[in-house]
Amino acid sequence: MSEQDLASVIADFVGRRRWAVVGASENPDKYGHKVFSVLLQSGYQVYGVNPKGGTLLGHKLYPSLAALPEKPEVVNTVVPPPVTEQIAKEVVALGIKRVWMQPGSESQAAIEYLQEHGVQVVHGACAMVHRRRHWPNTDPDASNRT
Repeated sequence: MSEQDLASVIADFVGRRRWAVVGASENPDKYGHKVFSVLLQSGYQVYGVNPKGGTLLGHKLYPSLAALPEKPEVVNTVVPPPVTEQIAKEVVALGIKRVWMQPGSESQAAIEYLQEHGVQVVHGACAMVHRRRHWPNTDPDASNRT
């Protein structure tokens, strides 16, 4: 995918307002927490997915994508590649059409599987880097500063 094509796909993704963050974490040092926080602060409807459950910033964490109360427009993965491969199967089964794999979460097998099933995939790009362009005035670390 060319850089221009990637920019267009990213713009489409961030224009979608209902996201799920797979790998959402209660630990503020984890990227799953930071991505969730930035999306929430930016006015997105965001669902956290973590098989352990719990809550994050006052929001329920769901054990799977299938357990969400509604289908997300974008799934952001912040999990190890083998987990991303399992999530890819769930995404296809649920008819979700967009997946953003955070660096370290990417799996070539998952990318190919998703693309073969008509799912758009962003990989090799960090949402936390692109947030500066698309989610201005958000800093998930600001709450930790006093």
